[in-house]
Amino acid sequence: MHKLPPRALEYLNAIARYKTLRKAAARLNVNPSAVSRLLSQLEESLLLPLWDRTNSRNPITPAGEELLQYYRKMCASEQATLSRLDDMLNLRSGEVRIAVGEGIIGDLISSPLQSFLKKHKDIQLTVEMAGAQDAVSLLEEEHIDFALTYASANHPKLHCHLETQHPLELIVPPGHELTQLAGPATFKSVVKYPIALIDKSTGMGRLVTLAEELNHFKLTPSLRTNSVSALKNYVMSGLGISFMPRLTIWEEIEQGKIDVVPMDNPVFAKAKVCVLSLEGRELTLAAQALLDHLSETMRFLSDT
Repeated sequence: MHKLPPRALEYLNAIARYKTLRKAAARLNVNPSAVSRLLSQLEESLLLPLWDRTNSRNPITPAGEELLQYYRKMCASEQATLSRLDDMLNLRSGEVRIAVGEGIIGDLISSPLQSFLKKHKDIQLTVEMAGAQDAVSLLEEEHIDFALTYASANHPKLHCHLETQHPLELIVPPGHELTQLAGPATFKSVVKYPIALIDKSTGMGRLVTLAEELNHFKLTPSLRTNSVSALKNYVMSGLGISFMPRLTIWEEIEQGKIDVVPMDNPVFAKAKVCVLSLEGRELTLAAQALLDHLSETMRFLSDT
């Protein structure tokens, strides 16, 4: 019967994440030859290749993926058990890793995050900023506990803990002529104006693509970016218009720097913020405590 050395599985997992032997070894602070040697021994034991040393894009073989699924489930189970033990000490230790979309992160970093860290001073929190597609990848690879995503596509491997509706809005510079419309703007009514669009890997970008397909034409942006801040500045500088959830720009609205124009668009109207985790993977108590706290304190996670 074969035994699976935990250290070898740890090395394989690092290669899956960082794609090359050298990067994985650097992250683990070990010699690359030690990583290669231990994985070669495991391959010889199993009589199967586990990773392709010439492929820096997708180095893990099907056999390697099978081992990684086992390793990640084992780590998750261990973390859940340790977390329950930590609960006996009133959550005096623990680690939580989450991913958050850029349009949501401002709401998180303000009061909700501060009050959680003040209450649980010894919990280590890692926050990664990620678009909807990247967040799903981080969940699938089990690098995070949960993700706060905007307008992410349905995924059979993910579980939604909480969702709230936040329509994608048309945002314009103050005094823009679209603010003078007698009724809601339509998707086609924005065509003649300079517009900035965000990358399609984000939830906002996915919604625009769906709206384009529904209306049978494509918008031609004067600026395409992966930055929410760039979209804000584009609109505030008077260069043109864009799309964004109202809560992402609530400060700019209050300061009179951006106006929101009502839109008649069923795709945009149904947009939601979701808290996602991997189906079948139990949250640690620390992660669950953070989720419970955010659901009570974040504007994006309260019904509007």
